[in-house]
Amino acid sequence: MSAGWFRRRFLPGEPLPAPRPPGPRASPVPYRRPRFLRGSSSSPGAADASRRPDSRPVRSPARGRTLPWNAGYAEIINAEKSEFNEDQAACGKLCIRRCEFGAEEEWLTLCPEEFLTGHYWALFDGHGGPAAAILAANTLHSCLRRQLEAVVEGLVATQPPMHLNGRCICPSDPQFVEEKGIRAEDLVIGALESAFQECDEVIGRELEASGQMGGCTALVAVSLQGKLYMANAGDSRAILVRRDEIRPLSFEFTPETERQRIQQLAFVYPELLAGEFTRLEFPRRLKGDDLGQKVLFRDHHMSGWSYKRVEKSDLKYPLIHGQGRQARLLGTLAVSRGLGDHQLRVLDTNIQLKPFLLSVPQVTVLDVDQLELQEDDVVVMATDGLWDVLSNEQVAWLVRSFLPGNQEDPHRFSKLAQMLIHSTQGKEDSLTEEGQVSYDDVSVFVIPLHSQGQESSGH
Repeated sequence: MSAGWFRRRFLPGEPLPAPRPPGPRASPVPYRRPRFLRGSSSSPGAADASRRPDSRPVRSPARGRTLPWNAGYAEIINAEKSEFNEDQAACGKLCIRRCEFGAEEEWLTLCPEEFLTGHYWALFDGHGGPAAAILAANTLHSCLRRQLEAVVEGLVATQPPMHLNGRCICPSDPQFVEEKGIRAEDLVIGALESAFQECDEVIGRELEASGQMGGCTALVAVSLQGKLYMANAGDSRAILVRRDEIRPLSFEFTPETERQRIQQLAFVYPELLAGEFTRLEFPRRLKGDDLGQKVLFRDHHMSGWSYKRVEKSDLKYPLIHGQGRQARLLGTLAVSRGLGDHQLRVLDTNIQLKPFLLSVPQVTVLDVDQLELQEDDVVVMATDGLWDVLSNEQVAWLVRSFLPGNQEDPHRFSKLAQMLIHSTQGKEDSLTEEGQVSYDDVSVFVIPLHSQGQESSGH
């Protein structure tokens, strides 16, 4: 984003505007569970009335309802943290059409075998209500399809051309593209980044029109042309589990992991803190008795630590406060990337959080065609409720323990997803420490790579 746009959007010359007065509103976003759960055995309502950890039902797709690549899915609602399950999930097939370049650039309808096809799985972890996650589940795949259709000619070319219509104005154009190292996968990464941005804007408009608030994290897997793309904005996680390998496919974005970016933004635009917060980090929140003492601190330009003499301004509430799962941005949010939250403000202030939140995902690429895949190689995607109590190694152990003995079961991947969730509920046979239970919503995809991976290379 340009500095000019940023100032116009978030730094008006006078105090930040209060939320718009209520006007004609669109209908609120209706609550629902993922479409592929229709017909599942447990109740479709919000939750069991008691919501005890040992009574919360685990839901999976009904038998006979097959997800892309025969992937497994399971979910469980939180233990009275909120009225609704704020997680959402989506999956399906992506059909990308070619574009004819003419005066009006009309879309062509080609034979199905000439479409570029792929698959899509997504998890959205909502906060402040389920609305943003529901909108993301309804919208992001359409945004992604549009972004991919805009670059499809570059995707199917041997090398992405300088000009999408194939013209070569400068004879050295192919050389310039090659020197930049631009490949087809870079176009997919760009499409994912743009789709997240577009979806974020849609969510902002829809929530403002309906008078609702909220945001969500987003973890999206896309298979296309023999590669699996994992795009993450938030604190959900995906890992590849193989017989002798555990490979992280995403990395969490929290106020701690993005401390320097957030502090630098506050350094460049101190108006964002409205004189209420200090951007500096200290090992703990300072007290009046610390005035005049030299204490440990660090700023946006520092990965290490130093000492400074405490001034009165250092006693303000920290921009980032807390540690680990308790870390909060402006005392409010536990994540630093995601979708939505356009109207979110610090309690009892007019300070917006949106300037500090990025909707742009980090994208990692797994070249599935280059892997010597085994039958039990899977990708596990889950919201943070799973990872709060299970490590990568514990999840991998459960995968490796379950799959080899259940190879003839067509529903084994959903059963594995259910087992992973049950392992977060403090059962006697659980791998978690005694009494450790996830009270959060938990949603899990288990995506098998063997045999299905080869299908993604066709178009």
